[in-house]
Amino acid sequence: MRNNETGEFELLVGNRQLLSGFFIVVLLFAVAFSMGYIVGRNSSPSAKVQAETGSSAGAASQTPETRPQAASQAPAPDAASSQPADTPPADTPPQPSTQPERGTQSAAPAAAPPPPAAPPPAEAVPGSYWQVLATASQTSAEAMRQTMKDKGFPASLQPGPNNLIRVLIGPYTDKQSLGRAKTELENAGVHPVLK
Repeated sequence: MRNNETGEFELLVGNRQLLSGFFIVVLLFAVAFSMGYIVGRNSSPSAKVQAETGSSAGAASQTPETRPQAASQAPAPDAASSQPADTPPADTPPQPSTQPERGTQSAAPAAAPPPPAAPPPAEAVPGSYWQVLATASQTSAEAMRQTMKDKGFPASLQPGPNNLIRVLIGPYTDKQSLGRAKTELENAGVHPVLK
């Protein structure tokens, strides 16, 4: 609107225009948040996260031949006394933390006695499999395999990506037996994934 006295234009904003502007800004923020969430879910973990998970998984994935060497190199009585009281035992999985890592924690896995060596998983027989579990814990995988065997399923352990152990049901060579197995697994309370 033009001011007759000064010849300048004035901009008049009413309540309706203010509310409309507010809701448009909120909508833009919602779209930006949604896009960030979607991009974050679909992107791979950062190098720092992969390095942290890789170092903790790498200590657990040492071959049985390298474990005794690491244990024999570290003196047993001094290693136990040099470990801080707030450091978790080496056989427990690392818990997320907001504090920076300490240099003494990296020596803890070498000082711990090696866990009993598990037999390596057998090679996969050709065919289709249902995956019922993928875990880093050998004991959890063994327990699930035994549970599935007790229920009458042909269960086996196979190595998976990221140092995981997969519990597979099968092999099934035709679609009818594969479908029947899925139905039986779902009736047993398991939600299988086709592998």
